[in-house]
Amino acid sequence: MAGQLKKSGAQKSLDFESAVVELEQIVVDMEAGKLPLEDSLAAYKRGAELLSFCRGRLEDAQQQVSVLENGVLKDFSANGETGQAASIKPLVPSGAEGSGRD
Repeated sequence: MAGQLKKSGAQKSLDFESAVVELEQIVVDMEAGKLPLEDSLAAYKRGAELLSFCRGRLEDAQQQVSVLENGVLKDFSANGETGQAASIKPLVPSGAEGSGRD
């Protein structure tokens, strides 16, 4: 068990999904209550590191979504004023505008 808790590489190479899977396994192992004290402490420490990593990734993602919502979807006029949110027009294949829907 203790070998599984050691980092196999730099934390930067760890992706969010892998961190969540590892964190879930740590929780299962600790809840089983069969770990020796030293392994429990190591598992707790690794779990805290993974939790911090995951929170950071989620905050980054939330910030990116916020930037997209607040920047991309605004209608900008020619004089630099922002208006209401731009409406998104459906994509129509070229040449399909007059395809006999009358």
